[in-house]
Amino acid sequence: MDTHNSWYALYTRHQHEKCVHQVLTGKGLEAFLPLYTTAHQWKDRVKRVSLPLFPCYVFLRGPLFQWLPVLSTPGVHSIVGCGGQPALISNVEIEAIRRVVESPTNVEPHPFLKCGDRVRVTAGPLRGLEGLLLRKKNWCKLLLSVEMLQRSVAVEVDATMVQRVGGRNSALEPGVVSPGWSSVPA
Repeated sequence: MDTHNSWYALYTRHQHEKCVHQVLTGKGLEAFLPLYTTAHQWKDRVKRVSLPLFPCYVFLRGPLFQWLPVLSTPGVHSIVGCGGQPALISNVEIEAIRRVVESPTNVEPHPFLKCGDRVRVTAGPLRGLEGLLLRKKNWCKLLLSVEMLQRSVAVEVDATMVQRVGGRNSALEPGVVSPGWSSVPA
């Protein structure tokens, strides 16, 4: 991968994302801060505010030799990495986020969920039920099982109405659940 044209994530101090973005772009660096608009209620009024889509993170594109001006930027805590090396972020992922925030659609943060995660329904008539999150094409389903009978049922759920309650179920493998259903993203 071309490290001169790669994206990286910077971990910032809480509520310093906009300042970090402004300083980095002022230094001539290519920074990306995806924002979304939401309504915040105060005692006396409701106001629309722009907030970071990924709190405490700013994305940066550039070569590795420019890290000193980046790390000396007020509000930058560190560069996100693995094994002591900065972690590369796919151009495809960044461009997808950029397209979404530049489009007229509503966007908002959502907890990171993977198929196979154990989840709990947080709203609606199934509130409180727990099961495994499954996907078939564009549908999300909650898998409920009766262990003793070795039988399961799947019910359609809105992915915004579930929250993770545990880690991924490592014992669940693609194709084990039911033909056409997968515990991994489609």
